[in-house]
Amino acid sequence: MRQTPGETTERTTERTATASHTPPDAERLRRWRLVLGADSADSTERALTGQDAAMDGALDALYGGGAAKQPNGRGTGARSAGLGASAPSVARWLGDIRTYFPSSVVQVMQRDAIDRLGLSALLLEPEMLEAVEPDVHLVGTLLSLDKAMPETTKETARAVVRKVVEDLERRLESRTRATLTGALDRSARISRPRHRDIDWDRTIRANLKNYLTLPAPDAATTTGETGTAGTAPRGTVVPERLIGYGRSSRSAKKDIVLCIDQSGSMAASVVYASVFGAVLASMRALSTRLVVFDTAVVDLTDQLDDPVDVLFGTQLGGGTDINRALAYCQSRITRPADTVVVLISDLYEGGIRDEMLKRVAAMKASGVQFVTLLALSDEGAPAYDHEHAAALGALGAPAFACTPDLFPDVMAAAIEKRPLPIPDKEYQP
Repeated sequence: MRQTPGETTERTTERTATASHTPPDAERLRRWRLVLGADSADSTERALTGQDAAMDGALDALYGGGAAKQPNGRGTGARSAGLGASAPSVARWLGDIRTYFPSSVVQVMQRDAIDRLGLSALLLEPEMLEAVEPDVHLVGTLLSLDKAMPETTKETARAVVRKVVEDLERRLESRTRATLTGALDRSARISRPRHRDIDWDRTIRANLKNYLTLPAPDAATTTGETGTAGTAPRGTVVPERLIGYGRSSRSAKKDIVLCIDQSGSMAASVVYASVFGAVLASMRALSTRLVVFDTAVVDLTDQLDDPVDVLFGTQLGGGTDINRALAYCQSRITRPADTVVVLISDLYEGGIRDEMLKRVAAMKASGVQFVTLLALSDEGAPAYDHEHAAALGALGAPAFACTPDLFPDVMAAAIEKRPLPIPDKEYQP
């Protein structure tokens, strides 16, 4: 039985089926034949033709049980599939899967081909890059290959990365801006404003419960020229609580520090965090700093106007020294009470653990809002160091995984100093 890209592939085969022209039992056998592979041909007694045969060939090249070969033609012994002995055959295969499967399935199959068959080296060829379907995981692979990439490939690679980044910005920017703008407005209100800073609309609504009806005025004083007396009873709102606008419109209301682990396992998180960093940096009410680290620390704040430059400024892989990275971030904090530090890491610390925890405790004691994200991606529960996550949770900095769609809400809660919207207890230590 061949391993396929899960239920997604089966759903794809269902969409391409000609169910209306095929008896139910035969259609069921057809789908099982595609899912199980060529080894099931005898048991299903189902022969594939036309597009079905082409789909089966594309699946079999990756998941089938033929002689194991890497793209250079050498057998691996341990693998059970192959895409032929040359780059042209891989390019044809990439074209086939884009023809027969939807984009979401193509991305899964590309990742499997890179992981199972060692195709990373082929991504150094411009022709290959033009044939693949761009996605976040492909960007991570390209970033890890950056140092080995020939100059002839780098421009193509940047074009692939830019396409993914622009797609992410279109998807994430508007909601991020709307959510954080509201949070910043709420956090900027003051309760003892000067007269010219009073927000009268919100002040009146907040004090409607204090509405008082005034006694009716004396009839003799309210008689008009016509000789008729009286007016309707009047009332007033007693403003026990004043709400005012903040006075810092020209300066940043909050300082944001994104501290990103660039070890190899964090590739997708690095991509998303870089895009969010660029969005946050474009908001005048925020002062955003972007720091990436492995065993060294690099400040990429001056490149935040272009997230593609940020991504190519990272160096995926290597060790991890969270303590050193936090020491750098701590040294750049000038307004603790107005600062949010977001550590994005799987917490596999190679530095001094106790010092790392002391730094987090010191930052929180000074008024810093500290957020720990085990991952910033759509991939679900990540692998992480449970002991370190539990220690951070005990300090009041719970560690959890966060999807890109939830990130604006997490940031809004941190800005307003509300409890963080932790998505699932499963991700907590």
